[in-house]
Amino acid sequence: MLLTITHPVVPVKYRHLFFDLDHTLWDFEKNADETLRHLFDHHALARFGSFTVEEFISRYSEINHGLWRLYQANKITQQQLRSVRFVRTLAKFGVPEDEVPVTISKDFTDLLPQKSAVFPFTHEVLQYLQDRGYTLHLITNGFRDIQYAKLASSRLTDYFQEIVTSECSGCLKPDRRIFEHALERAGTSAPESLMIGDNLECDVLGAFNAGIDQVYFNPDKRRHSAEVTYEISCLSELKGFL
Repeated sequence: MLLTITHPVVPVKYRHLFFDLDHTLWDFEKNADETLRHLFDHHALARFGSFTVEEFISRYSEINHGLWRLYQANKITQQQLRSVRFVRTLAKFGVPEDEVPVTISKDFTDLLPQKSAVFPFTHEVLQYLQDRGYTLHLITNGFRDIQYAKLASSRLTDYFQEIVTSECSGCLKPDRRIFEHALERAGTSAPESLMIGDNLECDVLGAFNAGIDQVYFNPDKRRHSAEVTYEISCLSELKGFL
């Protein structure tokens, strides 16, 4: 069983740190909110007259999260996810499919990765960890082209030695194979590694099943019953035990 540690004493065995990107380093919610507000205005969605920008963002988030769960379960493809999320969102407000702006999905995927908001202390902590001699890597379910653009926009690329995406590994978190692929790419082993991420299933359980200790990043301090190796609510807390 895993052990919940409130004030962890971390063994010196860790040499390689694996981070999730979205919702852990890159502030997906803030960046998506800015992008969706731009699209609402750019495509004049107010002309449909039946919903506000806040309602549009809320419904899109709900639809998108549901589609991502299907994608992570290998029930839909990347293209299906991208092509239907705005159609389904606007359909909830009575907008016929043939009136959905043709380029809105592409506009979203083009604009979103240009946003650069990251969680507090992201750059400071990554630099600190590098200076302490840790080798940093990423494991992400995000699409390769989008994730690399996000990293560049937010000036995060140079912190990481290996950037492992679901596309390059052929599987998605929480599948243990993506973690095993990442370990092989990094030239390390599970006992020397630590996974930091915000998703209890994808990051924590996935890493656990691959024999990797985990840090659950829980900035909203959501209550849960999962047992995790370590838990933090701010990235700066990593400096207290790494």
